[in-house]
Amino acid sequence: MDIFGKKGKNANLSETIGLTNLGNQFWNLSPSDLIEDTIINGQGVLTDTGAIAIETGEFTGRSPKDRFIVCDDKTEDAVWWGDINIKFTPEKFDALYNRMKAYLMDKDVYVRDAFACADENHRLSLRVTTEFPWSNHFAHNMFIRPTDEEIENFDAEWNVVCAPGFMADPEIDGTRQHNFAILNFTRKMAIIGGTGYTGEIKKGIFSVLNFILPHEKNVLSMHCSANIGKDGDTAVFFGLSGTGKTTLSSDENRRLIGDDEHGWADDTVFNFEGGCYAKTIDLSKEKEPQIYDAIKYGAILENIGFVDGTSTPDYENTEITQNTRVSYPIHHIDNIVTPSVGGAPKNIFFLTADAFGVLPPISKLTRGQAMYHFMSGYTAKVAGTEMGITEPQTTFSAGFGAAFLPLHPSKYAELLGEKLKGTDINVWLINTGWSGGSYGVGSRMKLPYTRAMITAAMDGKLDNVEYKTQPIFELAIPTEVPGVPSEILNPKDTWVDKAEFDKTANHLAEQFVKNFEIFADETSDAILSAAPKVMA
Repeated sequence: MDIFGKKGKNANLSETIGLTNLGNQFWNLSPSDLIEDTIINGQGVLTDTGAIAIETGEFTGRSPKDRFIVCDDKTEDAVWWGDINIKFTPEKFDALYNRMKAYLMDKDVYVRDAFACADENHRLSLRVTTEFPWSNHFAHNMFIRPTDEEIENFDAEWNVVCAPGFMADPEIDGTRQHNFAILNFTRKMAIIGGTGYTGEIKKGIFSVLNFILPHEKNVLSMHCSANIGKDGDTAVFFGLSGTGKTTLSSDENRRLIGDDEHGWADDTVFNFEGGCYAKTIDLSKEKEPQIYDAIKYGAILENIGFVDGTSTPDYENTEITQNTRVSYPIHHIDNIVTPSVGGAPKNIFFLTADAFGVLPPISKLTRGQAMYHFMSGYTAKVAGTEMGITEPQTTFSAGFGAAFLPLHPSKYAELLGEKLKGTDINVWLINTGWSGGSYGVGSRMKLPYTRAMITAAMDGKLDNVEYKTQPIFELAIPTEVPGVPSEILNPKDTWVDKAEFDKTANHLAEQFVKNFEIFADETSDAILSAAPKVMA
């Protein structure tokens, strides 16, 4: 066995995580070395952008039904068990990991020391051991990269072991099928097998932080993007896929803190990551110039197609998957904050694409409404987004990221409420969806109008305007916004058939209330009282 590269002080894989009789160990290799090994192994090719393109194999996205958490004394009473957080016994974990260790014997492995959390007061030290070089390259891109001095003194608190080639046997191992991603909070380990999808590494650590930070440190973990203005004001953007989170948080007049995962401590908002993991489907320089220009040497393109006969990525190609991705270190973007830390937010934006056309394009939320809508995490899918969808369909995801929340959603909402209490922080609900009618009748809100509303909110131009309260959802709507026609601000005014508007709004309110039934028993009256008022 040969060992290459820089190692930390706590660097014996046999003593720390029980990996013995390995082949070569490659520690903290540079992207260049990892790219070279990926190409030599026949696992990737260089594109004409300079980025390396790889294929993740059978799985081109996360597999939520195959994500487990070990249920033991540490987690049994803390985790919100169910379809999202599925129980796995300590005994099964140990047995499965023993088989995984046996699989890795005599195989080369790649080891990466890294940090999560840009705020050093909450930093988590990670060691990521992978079967494939490109998985390790992904960890280099996505986590915070230590200095050479920090590596020499590195002491890993959490370990991730990723072996895509190891297939579980459900009858022996207790998994659902051959792939798995399992978190063990007592052993401080995440093990991933049977899938090469790199997002399992990233989201595994996000889930870890979603447990540790709120449960142990009173820090709110958030699935959001964040940026900072020239005056040092921080803005946070929440939103599910298709709501415009990436687009609206990208602003040439503001610097990016991060695009996906953050923590909110007492006086800081900080990025969990050291990179970005962006969708590339239909990517163009015109639509997303920052992402497009970040695809260069050091970036990893996942599951893309190529222009015939060339090494040019074809971002419209969906032959492998629609979930084509790129990962790159955050310094591939020029307009960033270094380190990736801002102050407590001045403005928080909840983005929704309401395909029913009844939510205002902008409204200001009370503290109770902020907690309620944070727990709801609403948007809507429209025809063509998924097979079988022929009309608008409500989608709710607590905290705008339910799949990654180990605790009951009310824990995150209550923590948000604590941080808002007694402050002048503004929380806005932004509808980037339909106006003048539901999908198929009305039209999508124009992006320049949405940008103007967000800019006006951040510039304080909505602080002293008149607001009117909308019935049913009881949202406060500004009567004027610079650069936006006043007649579109109240959604009912944009509908020809007012009675149909009331009927549609009532229907959506019923969906909100129904969604909240699963939360009610563990949710405070302050949150429940902010629910929309369904008309008889």
